[in-house]
This record gives sequence, structure tokens and C-alpha cells, in this order.
Amino acid sequence: MQNPIIAALDVPTVEQALALAREIAPAVGAFKIGSELFTAAGPDIVRRLRETGASVFLDLKFHDIPNTVAKAVASATRLDVQILTIHTCGGLAMMRAAEESAQRTALQSGRNAPLVLGVTVLTSHDANTLAEIGCEANVGRQVERLAQLAVQAGLRGLVCSPLEIVQLRQLLPANIQLVTPGIRTGAEQADDQKRTLTPREAMQAGANWLVVGRPIYAASLPRAAAEAILASLN
Repeated sequence: MQNPIIAALDVPTVEQALALAREIAPAVGAFKIGSELFTAAGPDIVRRLRETGASVFLDLKFHDIPNTVAKAVASATRLDVQILTIHTCGGLAMMRAAEESAQRTALQSGRNAPLVLGVTVLTSHDANTLAEIGCEANVGRQVERLAQLAVQAGLRGLVCSPLEIVQLRQLLPANIQLVTPGIRTGAEQADDQKRTLTPREAMQAGANWLVVGRPIYAASLPRAAAEAILASLN
């Protein structure tokens, strides 16, 4: 089994990120760079992680007009990231532009195209949050609608909460990669994640990849925490 754990390097500095990556590298399959770290460190943090041979998930959730998103995806592809994210609520044309840009830029660069993931509904959202912003208040139906639109646009993967995995597996083509955040072991304090499962539950439901943040980086012993999560999957 490939190691499905994507460890979120949700720390504020390059030094902390590289130290955490060195510590947990043997126990995880890839590293996620999100908005906090990328804003602080810029593209250089991607390059430094790639120099170690690590796979990188650039989680910046692009959401803009199609041309702007296409250019952002091209830049990310030239950085040689393996996975990146866009918001499905950007619409059909934006998602198509993103996937086409990834494929075209990869071909020009002689690289494999990154997996462009469509983010459906954030795991911090629930029915009340969706109603506040004028969307379909049923989380499951909103996820299904956006997921089907993403497949229509040609995306090969989606980000969804663990609770939507089973329904999406029944709805979508089998080759669609499902990446799920909202992973909690049960040992953490309550936080802003509202739709969660344990790592084992999420994999059994049909996830391909697990994005694990606080259960690893906020642990007193991050390497041991990552190893325990990996062991729970076997």
C-alpha cells in the first residue's frame, strides 16, 4: 500500500516546516503546503521540499476568473508540485481552464501533470454555514452537485469531508481520486472541523489520500503521532 498520509505543514516559518518535514518524512507519503506557509515562505519552500524527493500538495484553493486560475495552475505545475487545489464553486469554465493548463504546462515542461483537486464544501462548513452564504443548505446535496460539475469539467480528483466519501463513490467514476481532510484520531481537543472521521474509517469508506494536520503537527511527538496513524491503517 502506498502511504496515503499527506501531512499538513501548517506552521508559520520555513525553519519550522523543514524541521517538521525532516522529523516525520519516514511516516508520511507527502507534505501539504497551505496558505499560511506559502504566504510566509513563497515558492522556495516548494523547491526545498522537492529537492529532498518529497511529494508536495500545494493547497492554495485557487478561485478566480478562468484565465487567472489557468496562469496560477501553470506556475504551480512549473514548480513541480504533485497535487494542487481549486474551488469547484469557481464554475465549469474555471475548472476546465485549470485542468487544461496543468496538462499543457506539464507537457511543455516534460513533467507529469499535477492532480488538480476540486474542493467541494470545506470541512469547517455545515448546513448553517451554507445557508448563511446563500447556498444549498443540505451539505450532501451541495457536495454532489459540485462533484458532478468537477467531473464534467475533466477534473481527476476532489477534496471532500470523510462523511461524503461513501456517497461520492456511489456517484462518481471509480478513477476519481478522493482526498479528505477532517481527519481526527479522537485524542484531540474540539476545533473548527465539523465533519470528521478517524484515519481508518476514512480509508475504509473509500478515500485515496488523508490530509492530516493538527493530529500530527500539534502533537508533542509528531513522528510518533504520524507512525501511530499509519499503523492504524494496516
